[in-house]
Amino acid sequence: MDNRDAVSAFLRSRREKITPEQAGLPAYGPRRVPGLRRGEVAALAGVSVEYYTRLERGSLRGVSDGVLDALARALRLDDTERAYLHDLARAAGPAPGTRTRRRAARPTVRPSVLRIVAGMPGLPAYVMNGRLDTLAANELGRALYAPMYADPACQGNVARFAFLSPGATRFYQDWEVMARFAVGALRVEAARDPHDRELSDLIGELSTRSDPFRVMWGSHDVHVFRQSTKRLEHPVVGSLELDQETMALPDGSGLSVVVYSAPAGTPAEDALTLLASWDATTAHGRDADASGNPPPGRH
Repeated sequence: MDNRDAVSAFLRSRREKITPEQAGLPAYGPRRVPGLRRGEVAALAGVSVEYYTRLERGSLRGVSDGVLDALARALRLDDTERAYLHDLARAAGPAPGTRTRRRAARPTVRPSVLRIVAGMPGLPAYVMNGRLDTLAANELGRALYAPMYADPACQGNVARFAFLSPGATRFYQDWEVMARFAVGALRVEAARDPHDRELSDLIGELSTRSDPFRVMWGSHDVHVFRQSTKRLEHPVVGSLELDQETMALPDGSGLSVVVYSAPAGTPAEDALTLLASWDATTAHGRDADASGNPPPGRH
């Protein structure tokens, strides 16, 4: 799987975002291209113009970590972008044809992780992989993301929900921010594991079916979910402003535990309590329907 186009577009897009003033360089007269010239990036990174030109044409194979770090400094990359550049270089390492597109094995969520997620009944929590599939969730997590789980076309995938479900723009009050984060996270995963067939199929599906996804994918921005504030509009309990923490599991599986919480005494905390009560009631009804018997107290 050749990643030359991704490498070229990423380096060019970062170069075009930096002005000479930001890079500490003098700017003389009008410039025909946005951002820095290739020669200016080469000088800042301490490499020849010819060598940088080869890199920007997509050839990162064999490039040392020292050169990559010099490029990251010259292009003023943040930590996520720097890691992404290193992942692109690693993916370019093997000779062409030695690695093939493959179907990635689904990592198993360890029972201990499932217990941790289930053991937080007052906090919505779920386990997510790099493709943004929700592999497991506690009851409140499923209740919070009820619109996603109610749409079978989403297949429990946050990116499919964000871009393909009609209700997503209502659910995410800051939909564009969330959507850009999702695209950036998929870009990071594509560089980390470029031979994952399910991931490339997902990206192809979203590119074909969603114009906003296709535009955002073309920006070559990258993102890693860590902590943020989510403003949601839930169909049952209304507006919630929740803190989101994303904690990567340290076992190399690529899985993360995502937990939402609200400060004590806030309307969001009350809304989560109401959501838990609603979920308990509807779950009780579903159990009764499945058994064919009415729930206790109902005649």
